[in-house]
Amino acid sequence: MRLLVLGGTSFVGRHLVDTALDHGHEVTIFHRGRTNPQLFHQADHRLGDRGPGDYSALSTGSWDATVDVSAYLPRHVEQALDALGSRHGHYVLVSSVSAYDPEQATRDEGSPRFAPPAPDTERIDAETYGPLKAACERLAEDRLASSQVAIVRPTYVVGPYDPTDRFTYWSRVMDSGGRIPVAWPDEPLQVIDVRDLAAFMLRLTMTAASGIFDAVGPYAPLAAFLADLAAPERPYELVDVGAEALDTLHVSLPMVDGDPRNRPLMTRLGTRAVEAGLDTRPLGTSASDTVAWDIARGRPALRVGPSADQRAMLMPPVSWSSPPGEQTRVTGP
Repeated sequence: MRLLVLGGTSFVGRHLVDTALDHGHEVTIFHRGRTNPQLFHQADHRLGDRGPGDYSALSTGSWDATVDVSAYLPRHVEQALDALGSRHGHYVLVSSVSAYDPEQATRDEGSPRFAPPAPDTERIDAETYGPLKAACERLAEDRLASSQVAIVRPTYVVGPYDPTDRFTYWSRVMDSGGRIPVAWPDEPLQVIDVRDLAAFMLRLTMTAASGIFDAVGPYAPLAAFLADLAAPERPYELVDVGAEALDTLHVSLPMVDGDPRNRPLMTRLGTRAVEAGLDTRPLGTSASDTVAWDIARGRPALRVGPSADQRAMLMPPVSWSSPPGEQTRVTGP
């Protein structure tokens, strides 16, 4: 199969290209040449920039399928489809569960999406990300026949080479063991390993599957989620320090925020994706592989989460006690 990947050298795209090449497919990567340009010498690299809309490198060639992992603005989708014409083949768009309006969300793909953002919105932040992804989806659906497009909505994507450090933070602290400050231990959390996502997207291209798919793994309350990340040989204790303690230090915990409105986005059923061939590995495997990658890169300072010093400041003394219900401790193994 001839596969075009729009953005294929960082995290999701990187794992997709790696998987496709391992399966013997002919891969073309469209990217800026700035992130890991040394990767994938056996692929056809086409350099361009979606920022200013430079797709001239795609003026030639045709593909059986295109996977768009780097569309964050509706014009990204529109400009890419304009540049490719009829040469893109089956089109797989990577969106997000953030496209759902959490105020109206159910737990399946029929959940209402966000309304379109203001016209010409180019700012991508926590407020606009979901509406922009929903707008990208609508544009692809409007431009292509329903049989030509598959939309993939993952939750948090985790695993080696994650540039966000969110899952890496939890993998690192749980691998270390000891007393670990948390908040909202009952808040549900749902992720998907990037390698499982890559394999699923490749399957969608090979089967020309169409429609919308929530690409998710099982969900669990934070405390149970972290238990799966724990290193068996290192005892740990989760201590609920509460949101106020985090606010006092002006720190936040990756992937959890205590907002009940987000719960429908972290308890997706994912039935359609499983029926289409999604297979997910155990969470502990994702954690141990992330730890190994983190060690190999030298365990740099993380972009998110409390530092070791801040975690120590958050923790009450060992002898500290409070009335029942004000403190949660979960000890394991």
